[in-house]
Amino acid sequence: MPASPTPREFEAIMVARHGIQLAVFLIKSHFGELVSKVCECLLNRGSLSFQELVRFAELDPDDKSRNSLLVKKSLLVLIQHNCVQAFSVPKLGGPGGLPKLQTKYMILFDNVLHRLRFAKFLAIVRNDLGPKCEALLEGLLQHGRLTFDQLVLRATSKQPEATQDCVRTNFNELVQSHYIERCPRADPFIAPTPETKPGRRGSKSSVEIPTIEEQAILAASLSDIERFSGISPATNAGVEEKDEKLSEHSPSVSVGNKRKREIEVDSDVQATISETEILWRANFEKFVHCLKKKACVENIRSRLGVDAAVILEAMIESNCDQKATENSSVTATMDAILEGVRRKPGGNAMALEQVRIILDQLGCHLCSEDTGALYTIDLKGVIEICRNDEVESLVLRRYGKEAFRILRLLVKDGGKKETDMIADTTFIEKKENQVLLYKLWKDEYLDVERVVTAVGKQLTYFLWEVNKKKLLMHIVNDMYHAALNLSKRAGHMIEQDPEILLPKQGLPEKLQKEKTAEKRRWMILQSSLAKLDDALMLFHDF
Repeated sequence: MPASPTPREFEAIMVARHGIQLAVFLIKSHFGELVSKVCECLLNRGSLSFQELVRFAELDPDDKSRNSLLVKKSLLVLIQHNCVQAFSVPKLGGPGGLPKLQTKYMILFDNVLHRLRFAKFLAIVRNDLGPKCEALLEGLLQHGRLTFDQLVLRATSKQPEATQDCVRTNFNELVQSHYIERCPRADPFIAPTPETKPGRRGSKSSVEIPTIEEQAILAASLSDIERFSGISPATNAGVEEKDEKLSEHSPSVSVGNKRKREIEVDSDVQATISETEILWRANFEKFVHCLKKKACVENIRSRLGVDAAVILEAMIESNCDQKATENSSVTATMDAILEGVRRKPGGNAMALEQVRIILDQLGCHLCSEDTGALYTIDLKGVIEICRNDEVESLVLRRYGKEAFRILRLLVKDGGKKETDMIADTTFIEKKENQVLLYKLWKDEYLDVERVVTAVGKQLTYFLWEVNKKKLLMHIVNDMYHAALNLSKRAGHMIEQDPEILLPKQGLPEKLQKEKTAEKRRWMILQSSLAKLDDALMLFHDF
């Protein structure tokens, strides 16, 4: 198969037309139409200053003052929920004037899509750390970013028996497991990139200059020590005193209303992130890693069996270099792998030689260091198999077995193949083969090249191949479109009957059956959306 797209090409593929529509719909369904217009403006136009947003968004064209206020409030909501990152760049002043700082806002497309996966994130924490930690994470997912004080208030209001020490213990478990992190810098400064001198003619430069948005993400990010520093008792010694003062002034104020009031009275967009208080948020990178591990393990289980899946899972959990997970590389010692295997159900029955054989089947590379033997596996190969399986499954459902065989041949062998050669190899009748190839080409699954012989009798040949970049763009855009339709249908059902998920006891029998059937249809839609999102993550996040 042709080479995979570069990271920048892949980013362009991911933010396809239907991807933008899906992101806008998610923001609209969660925060309303005004906020979704600001989101759409940033998605379509890229990073913008506040003045540019006010001009382009046009939330209230008839009233400039109100238009500016609405854009500001919408930005606050998007920043609060980790969907927008601010950064400052120098702006040239007038003739002879000094450069000024200009704040720009960029949409975080991935974080918007992660709103589809909150239920999956909660399930991961529930299975790993228990329901109390899940409740804390739920607060961060609902409110975007909160201080520890606000999390304590929320936990004690929902469970009066919960103590501050108990909340702090559960909170630190989430931090140590990297499920939550300190929020990045609010408004990092991006210095202008020095212009590079043109190289000599014929010289090749592999250095890719990062975009201003990539520089902003890097500048805003904290070190791991800062991101995952927990809360000690001394850090929040004044929480109870603050709580008492708050209850004296407003005993019935909830965390959500308090945050809303603070946002409304704020005089500056950047003041939503306090410099004196530490704000926390969910660490989406960790959850994506967990879901990636799950996808790889399930694929290995289906292809190589349960034992191989257990060993791969133990190897990923024992990874020596946690930073390498970003590059899909996993490294672990044999002792760490064996220890992880022993903790799994049925792992005690595996002998050392059996583990070595399975590691070889997984394609692990063995290298020796001072610490002992190290086994390394690149999960990119497993993810690539998952992607190919997903593409082949899609072609099988849409075009049938014969088209499935054609695509599998072209994917496995790579390169270009002539029409009759494809028919002979796949044992498909030549006329039907031509029809299927034309359909796959028309729907942008294949590329075709026409070749005319110049020697002797003039003949015309057609060479077919899989263009991975176009194929990825086409498939991901289709997935976005399908996810958008499923989300709209599920949302429409909730609009028609807001009580669709409530218990049905006390209703007449006929009405109870209708409501139960309606709830079942809604749950089928949600299940289909979750499965579609699993496939989307293979191409988008992994």
